Amino acid sequence: MASDTLTGAPRADAEISGLDALEIAGRQKTTSRTATIWAVTWPKLAALAIAVAAWQAVVWAEIWPPYSLPGPVAVGQELLRQAGTPQLWEGMATTLRRAAVGYVFSVGVGLLVGLAVARSRVLRAAIGSMITALQTMPSIAWFPLAILLFELSEKAIFFVVVLGAAPSIANGVISGVDYVPPLLLRAGRNLGARGLGLYRYVIAPAALPAIVAGLKQGWAFSWRSLMAGELIVVGISSTSLGAQLTYSRELSDAPWLLSTMIVILTVGLLVDAAFGAADQAIRRRWGVLDQAGQ
Repeated sequence: MASDTLTGAPRADAEISGLDALEIAGRQKTTSRTATIWAVTWPKLAALAIAVAAWQAVVWAEIWPPYSLPGPVAVGQELLRQAGTPQLWEGMATTLRRAAVGYVFSVGVGLLVGLAVARSRVLRAAIGSMITALQTMPSIAWFPLAILLFELSEKAIFFVVVLGAAPSIANGVISGVDYVPPLLLRAGRNLGARGLGLYRYVIAPAALPAIVAGLKQGWAFSWRSLMAGELIVVGISSTSLGAQLTYSRELSDAPWLLSTMIVILTVGLLVDAAFGAADQAIRRRWGVLDQAGQ
């Protein structure tokens, strides 16, 4: 037992060491992790409860007839019924496949164009403002041209998805590179980093937060573009989520329509959570994440 340095008497708060210290640290870590999960979860649950309550209140107010706006219970029952059929899962697989292919291609194009424009004054002067202009173009405005070029096909959807996502990703890369401190560039060059090595070891890590933000925004644009495409180009796939929205509207099946919308929203929330986890990992690696406040 430890003793007081002045009186030589044993201290009441003896120092904890060895296995006891490890056990207490592990218990504290577990408690902290549980508190962190709850702190992140309860606002989402509260927001969901408020949204469902507001939805039910609107239904009770009978502003619209039940066949136009069914309540949460009816939509939930339809969602469970759809989940028990292959139609929903086949449609989700078709839509996610299109989203993945279009987004991956958009990432490649956006990264290459963004890096080229960020490091070349000539390219920045030539097409820098054009990238922003392309980003502000509504995705739906590209479909007449896409249909003229590729008719009602997968290529038309792919064309619009890439044009919707790639400019946002490129702008994220450009912003990230622009905000790399010149001191880091000079330090990298002094240490021998040149060409691709400078990009790999200095510019890319420093610009990574902005690049991830651009990737997240690019996904949002690609998902919106894809949904618009599937609503317009219905004939090439009868199972996609967009096609199911169109068919449910034509059949005036409001529970089916709203349950499909909930599936689309859920996919967006899951992808947003993945990007949020990546952002937290980056901030933790950079040492700018408050561990106590998680």
